[in-house]
Amino acid sequence: MLDPSPEDLRHIAIQFLEQSPLQRLKILKQLGIARYEFLTKIRSNEANIICMMRFLKYPNYLKFPNLHKADLSDLILDGVNFIRGNLSAANLQGSSLVNADLLFANLTKADLRNVDLRGATLNETIWLDTLVSRCQLGAGTGLTHLQQQDLQLRGAIFN
Repeated sequence: MLDPSPEDLRHIAIQFLEQSPLQRLKILKQLGIARYEFLTKIRSNEANIICMMRFLKYPNYLKFPNLHKADLSDLILDGVNFIRGNLSAANLQGSSLVNADLLFANLTKADLRNVDLRGATLNETIWLDTLVSRCQLGAGTGLTHLQQQDLQLRGAIFN
């Protein structure tokens, strides 16, 4: 994409989110970012329009997912790769991220209430002001002992 205007980018993002998951995947493949297959599942709403604008602006330069303030609630994202992802202030409430890879992910102020993170890799993950009530975590997830204690105090459940 040759540096589209913000209005054009918004229009393209809305069009993308109006497509079926299969059509979305086809577009992601054309852009060379099919590794972000989870974008085929997200809802069409204002938070995700803005999120998609970031992904579509310079797809050739994407290294890590920027999902700041994205709405990923109630999705099945098992096995997803969010390595070094910016999920700050993202809504993941009720989602399943079983066996997901969240190495070095930023979860600052994210909503992870009722999220299933069993088997997820969580080394070096940032948990500042993250909502974790009823968030399910497994043993050996890459969290330090202090992080585990802190998350338990805030309502996370370790299985």
